[in-house]
Amino acid sequence: MYNLFVAVAAYLIGSISFAVVVSSVMGLDDPRSYGSGNPGATNVLRSGNKKAAILTLIGDAFKGWLAVWLVVRFGPRFGLGETAVALAAIAVFLGHLYPVFFRFQGGKGVATAAGVLLAVNPVLGGAVLLTWLIVAFFTRYSSLAALAAAVFAPLFDVFFLFGSHVIALAILAMSVLLFWRHRANISKLVNGTESRIGDKKKAAAASK
Repeated sequence: MYNLFVAVAAYLIGSISFAVVVSSVMGLDDPRSYGSGNPGATNVLRSGNKKAAILTLIGDAFKGWLAVWLVVRFGPRFGLGETAVALAAIAVFLGHLYPVFFRFQGGKGVATAAGVLLAVNPVLGGAVLLTWLIVAFFTRYSSLAALAAAVFAPLFDVFFLFGSHVIALAILAMSVLLFWRHRANISKLVNGTESRIGDKKKAAAASK
């Protein structure tokens, strides 16, 4: 019963789309209406409002971290272990991808996944974030950086033994889902039409 509660609560937390909320509060266009159409920090940045993009990034990462941290911190009091942590990780991630509050039209989950990994193990999360930053810095492709991070996250977890098998499976599942959500970006990367970090929304829309 507690595991079910954890999964539902984490999913609802994940369903808060900060890209849409922040854009609405700041009087910006709905991020689903321009650029890639993805309600995430990278697409919000295409609006030209860096503050909105940063707030979106922080919010999406925080909700992933919060849902898992709450289980890690308070779960043992209710007999909840690593299975509940893994459920929270997957559920909050799925909430971001398919938010019930926004007609199941969610983002691609990069920031939320980063928050999840930081809550599972700060060293693991930091290593994956560093991977994303290095690839993003040298290529300016957010999608390519996300794909690289998705590849290395389960590898780091397995080789450095950060967590249990059930948590490792949750991380692997998130990586697979990240690749699935980036399938259009993969095609654009192959075709050389993918937008780079910082591209304005008109230019991004032209390459969509």
